Amino acid sequence: MSQVLTQEKWKFSPIPNIEESNFNKSLERFFDMGVSGLVRENIQNSLDGRLLDYDGPVVLKIEIGTIQKENIPGIEEVENRILKLEGRNTYTKETISHMKNRLHQNEIRYISFEDINTRGLTGARNGQSGSKKDTWGIYAYNKGVHFEEDSADVEVSRGGSHEVGKIASNAASDLHVMYFANCDAYGDQHLGGTVQLIEHVHNGQSYRSTGYFTKVQRYESGNTRFYPYENCFHPVFKKNTRGLKIIIPYLREEYDNEKEIIKSICDSFFISILKDKLQVQVNEKKITKETILQYVKDQDYYNQDIREAKKEFTPLYIDTYLAIQPKEITVSNGEKDFHFQLYFKYDEIIPRGRVAVVRTIGMKIEDFKVAANATKPFNAVLIGGPNEDAYLKSLENESHTQLSKDHFSDKKLKRLATRFINNLSTEIAKVIKDAMNENNPTDGLMDTQDILYVVETQFKKDLETSLGTVKINQGKSLVKSTTRQSQKEKRGQKENTSKERGKTSVTRKRDPLKRQKSNENLNDDKEGNERYSVHPDMVERIILDNKEMIKFNFTKSEQLAGEDACDISFSIIDGMGVEYSDEFQIQNSYQGIVDMKAGETCSYKKNVIKNVQIKDGIALLQLSLRKSFNRSLKFVYYVEV
Repeated sequence: MSQVLTQEKWKFSPIPNIEESNFNKSLERFFDMGVSGLVRENIQNSLDGRLLDYDGPVVLKIEIGTIQKENIPGIEEVENRILKLEGRNTYTKETISHMKNRLHQNEIRYISFEDINTRGLTGARNGQSGSKKDTWGIYAYNKGVHFEEDSADVEVSRGGSHEVGKIASNAASDLHVMYFANCDAYGDQHLGGTVQLIEHVHNGQSYRSTGYFTKVQRYESGNTRFYPYENCFHPVFKKNTRGLKIIIPYLREEYDNEKEIIKSICDSFFISILKDKLQVQVNEKKITKETILQYVKDQDYYNQDIREAKKEFTPLYIDTYLAIQPKEITVSNGEKDFHFQLYFKYDEIIPRGRVAVVRTIGMKIEDFKVAANATKPFNAVLIGGPNEDAYLKSLENESHTQLSKDHFSDKKLKRLATRFINNLSTEIAKVIKDAMNENNPTDGLMDTQDILYVVETQFKKDLETSLGTVKINQGKSLVKSTTRQSQKEKRGQKENTSKERGKTSVTRKRDPLKRQKSNENLNDDKEGNERYSVHPDMVERIILDNKEMIKFNFTKSEQLAGEDACDISFSIIDGMGVEYSDEFQIQNSYQGIVDMKAGETCSYKKNVIKNVQIKDGIALLQLSLRKSFNRSLKFVYYVEV
């Protein structure tokens, strides 16, 4: 077996040669999620690690501060590795350049997450044992491995399942480095860490991309095993009470935001906090059952005008949850019924209807959009029991932010998931319809006898005017049927009639955005979005060298009035006008997309660009072309809000 370096604090496994030149894809995914992804993953892990025989809340302390570089364990070794990295594509080159630019700092910003009333990791002294009972070995050294609880009920209630959330902490660091300090039930204190680089050459040897802050022991058989360091490092890295502490040095500037951290806590865990399952302290600010409303009702944190609640719904969710008695709804996936408590509030001034789908652990999964009801005036919170929680957990995407069918490989499970998500929309839509009928009653029956008489009389007069009559005996008349007129004659007659009556024809003003049916929605990630095709006159497109600029002018559309963001999808169209809606993949043609109005990089999936900013009715994108880009492609664009 190849030898693993022992003289350095950070250990990288040697490989024969470099085969993979990209950073871990999860880094970019969690970086796109920003503060909310980091906070969500670490709080969820703390709730998962709660003491099983303790009824009190999990306490989490979040601290943002500054530390001297010399006090960060082994950081000079990480720096040396970064200096040896070589990028082989635009993304890796830009990332490596960004990392190298941070190496000159001496005062380093960091964030830490320390939990209390939790179990911590077990079996640290056993190191890389491979045992399912030793959670230190699973957390510290394994990728994509999820520790399962002995109790099925406890396992179902856990927030984690995909076991990729650990990398959210690496994504928050400019150097992709994080540490974790542990104190177990016996008072043993250890420190570990990981760094996510790319495969690289160091001192003439090729190494894997992931490094571990750990000791290594060689056995007579030639095998090696990782063991953690005893925690005798700087106080920032100490954990003296039972539980786990995450420390992230070289904190990205985008994450260094106390206000956004507090909002993320309230957004994702308001149910846990209101049920006193969770208390969080951010620097000196405490978010508890008693204090959460101080932040949610503060204009500095959340807009308090309900009429402006188009993206942030936490104040509405909390009002709904605290004020409304829930009703039970049943949602089937075609094989099994699931029963949920729905806290539902109807209010005409609410501009966007959303449902907070919440796990029993108290974590919100997503702001669910009910199909064809995204702009209805309601607000709701949906919570199930253990059975419902287990199924919701199976539907979560890996970042725990959405109910999705896409991660299922089994066709049957995917079909059941699709049916459940659709039925969830259907059942809540029924509640919405009942509420609208109740709040907008009719005034009773209308006597239409007089109206019908007037219509009939007017019809006869119009008929006599338009057609000739024949006189018969005793002065009676019959309407004479004429031969069928040509379309040209009819148009001429209509024009003459209008002139004779002194009327001017009124041209109906049409919105340049045409609404699409819900089943034509290509963006499967967002159930219930309104989707519109974009008229070509609204799009300006220009290609210069290796850049493409696309401008969308929505100023003449009433459909997007008041919207400040949208998703834009691409669909290829050939020379005969035939559309191919599922054949274009953005990543195959473009290597980067910048939202010029927001000044930020856009995220995308398949053929959809996410969260494009609209300012003064204009959206503007700059796309970097790949060498393989076909410059003769023609597109139809769709916008989703």
